[in-house]
Amino acid sequence: MRRTIGATVPISEPPDEATAPTPVPAGPPRALRTEFDFELPRGYVDGRGVVHRSGTMRLATARDELVPLRDDRVRENPAYLSVVLISRVLTRLGTLDEIHPGIVEDLFASDLAFLQDFYRRINAEGHTRAAVTCPSCQEGFVVDLAGGRLGES
Repeated sequence: MRRTIGATVPISEPPDEATAPTPVPAGPPRALRTEFDFELPRGYVDGRGVVHRSGTMRLATARDELVPLRDDRVRENPAYLSVVLISRVLTRLGTLDEIHPGIVEDLFASDLAFLQDFYRRINAEGHTRAAVTCPSCQEGFVVDLAGGRLGES
């Protein structure tokens, strides 16, 4: 013998015009920016002594954040997560042919900190601008951390 406990679910009326959701106006699709250029504060120095400062970082995917968790280096040292993650989302660094965790390991600490902050800004906040205050005059203004030329925003 099978017993089921039933619940009475009210059937709702179709929405009237006052409660119906407002349709989104049709128009050209807005392009999603997925890559962001930057300029490192110091730059990566390769084996030949060439300094690589300009680069491009792409938006991270869920896979980019999950795959490093299976990496043995990350399991042994959780601080290594940012090295592997940054190496996955850097699409260009100067004229280097390939970017791998060893490249990120050899960055100056200030450059790694810059890239970690840049990653956070483009993935969590969706932009590369930051509000800053002049230490001399206390005037506030916005700068683009993506490394545009002076006077550009």
